[in-house]
Amino acid sequence: MSLLSELQPKKGSTHKKRRVGRGQGSGWGKQAAKGHKGQKARSGAPIRRGFEGGQTPLQIRLPKFGFTNQKFKKVYEIVNLKQLEKFEGDVTPQILKDKGVTHKINSVKILGDGEIKKALNVKAHKFSASAKKSIEAAGGTIEVIK
Repeated sequence: MSLLSELQPKKGSTHKKRRVGRGQGSGWGKQAAKGHKGQKARSGAPIRRGFEGGQTPLQIRLPKFGFTNQKFKKVYEIVNLKQLEKFEGDVTPQILKDKGVTHKINSVKILGDGEIKKALNVKAHKFSASAKKSIEAAGGTIEVIK
């Protein structure tokens, strides 16, 4: 049984770090594996992806096409029926947030995954058809928030 203080990496699994620029005798002296002058030989050398030395980069030269709706896309917090089973009476986005079911209260959508046996009064921004059917079949009511 070995002690924590005696633990070592397996023999041959580690290597010494190459120290460049430490004289000609080291084999990594003079230009220190950076070649002769140029942008990549300077300090702070890494240049950003897509940079073409000041020439207008390819991704800017190519025409843009297609449609994107990312800026205006409505993102809903998803809540399934099986998550509503633990609630009693009224269920609102604020109550869902307080109980930790959702993170935000601005847009909640109720989906029909799972079963619901209680009569709940559910208020949300959107409902799937199966969720509506299940909540109303259990004797509950739904209210769509604008």
